[in-house]
Amino acid sequence: MGLKLAFLLFLCSLPVILSQENNDVTIIVKGSVTEAETDDNFVCATLDWWPPEKCNYKQCPWGKSSIFNLDLNHPYLVRAIEAFRPLRIRVGGSLQDQIKYGIGSLKFSCDPFTKMSGGLFGFSKGCLSIARWDALNLLFQKTGAIVTFGLNALYGRHQVQKGFWQGAWNSSNARDFMEYTISKGYPVDSWEFGNELSGRGVLARVDAEQYGKDLISLKAILDELYGKSRSKPLLVAPGGFFDNQQWYAKLLEVSGPSVLNAMSHHVYNLGPGNDPRIVSKITDPKYLSWFADTFRNVQLTIQRHGPWSSAWVGEAGGAYNSGSHLVSNTFLNSFWYLDQLGMASKYNTKVYCRQTLIGGNYGLLDTQTFIPNPDYYSALLWHRLMGKGVLSVDISGSPFLRAYAHCRKQKSGVTMLLINLSKSAAFTVTVRNDLNVDLAEGNGIQKDSSFIHGLKKTVSWIGKEASLDSHKREEYHLTAKDGNHLSRTMLLNGIPLQLNKNREIPALNPLLVSVSSPIFIAPLSIAFVVFPNFEARACA
Repeated sequence: MGLKLAFLLFLCSLPVILSQENNDVTIIVKGSVTEAETDDNFVCATLDWWPPEKCNYKQCPWGKSSIFNLDLNHPYLVRAIEAFRPLRIRVGGSLQDQIKYGIGSLKFSCDPFTKMSGGLFGFSKGCLSIARWDALNLLFQKTGAIVTFGLNALYGRHQVQKGFWQGAWNSSNARDFMEYTISKGYPVDSWEFGNELSGRGVLARVDAEQYGKDLISLKAILDELYGKSRSKPLLVAPGGFFDNQQWYAKLLEVSGPSVLNAMSHHVYNLGPGNDPRIVSKITDPKYLSWFADTFRNVQLTIQRHGPWSSAWVGEAGGAYNSGSHLVSNTFLNSFWYLDQLGMASKYNTKVYCRQTLIGGNYGLLDTQTFIPNPDYYSALLWHRLMGKGVLSVDISGSPFLRAYAHCRKQKSGVTMLLINLSKSAAFTVTVRNDLNVDLAEGNGIQKDSSFIHGLKKTVSWIGKEASLDSHKREEYHLTAKDGNHLSRTMLLNGIPLQLNKNREIPALNPLLVSVSSPIFIAPLSIAFVVFPNFEARACA
């Protein structure tokens, strides 16, 4: 009853919605060949090292969300990870190059970070105890998480001038840590070497030639330690900003073939968390599109200098310095986040790690309550609906309507993501196949003369039976509660996305709509649309 009542309320609101500017748009999906491919587990989220004392703009938004102090048994955390079946988790962040591992020949006390004047990022060195590593792996194994772990790449080096570090990497502590990890059977999918030491660096940087040589050494250690294992982990680096193409090119050339499996870079293209223009940046199509140049340049650098490697986004929070407390945890942020996932996919990015799973203002989960923020549901819908095959689309009309298409996740058909950045314009979308094949009854999708009449006539179900009707498509419309784009509550087809009565992640049920009707995209809204019978040769 609740689902049907919500939909009736949605229908009643249509006269108001349709009184706004409406534009007809045709989107052509090129299903004959994929233009790019992601990893099966493209969506990723991070766990960071920041302690409660990490503060920006007179706020300290990290609380107990650190790798050191996070409540690993919190039921909301466990259920949030489990819902992905599986979620890739990247363990790392700014302080990882100050981390020692409490094992083997380490001759220091194993203590967490403390505030320290003159230390990198204002903190002392820290130590990950083996007991805590065991506890983390218990969480990972319980939830089925895929783990990427960031290693300290500064260990053994010395600073020769402000921000510039020289000397070969000392692998002894990392080697002991990896040996222990293997002995316990902990399945680390990938080891990432360093954090933001590349190019111009942030507060520390390392020369590309030395970094490349150290990657060769690390690869040899991995080959030795995992020699008899059924599967070997990937080697990922350097986890920094793509601010110097020559540095990245040299890294690939020096390390050579088959060493670096994934070249990772970071995305904070919205600027500082206190920037008053963040809202306008997120809704500006020109601003969002500007970052495509970075994805393109990363792709070209790999093609020309290291075709054995692939591109990863190892960390992306949108706004840096813990995110924006006004925007990063709201519905509006999903416009930036989902557009980034779509854009990165087009340039063969295999993995995209969101900063953070929990912690700061940009967490997928609230730092205090562990309740999912809107972007959590955006990530979960992408993960469940968007497959790894990326399809090209042609779209005419307003730049405020963004469109991305992928092969459907683990099923036949195509999934499309539509993002309407306009605050005033709605779009009536017609989708066509470039092969001009059937989507329904032989003539493609045709625009209905009366959208309201067509919607009332063609929406036949909300719920689990959606995938049973071959002449229907599935629609997942995301809007803000009460029309407030800075709301922390997201609506799915008019229903608030909240933990259910058992305090579990709610079911994400679609509308079932006749495949022959157009798609209506309201102002400042997002929609995933699944075409189960869209004939795409590339997705066969």
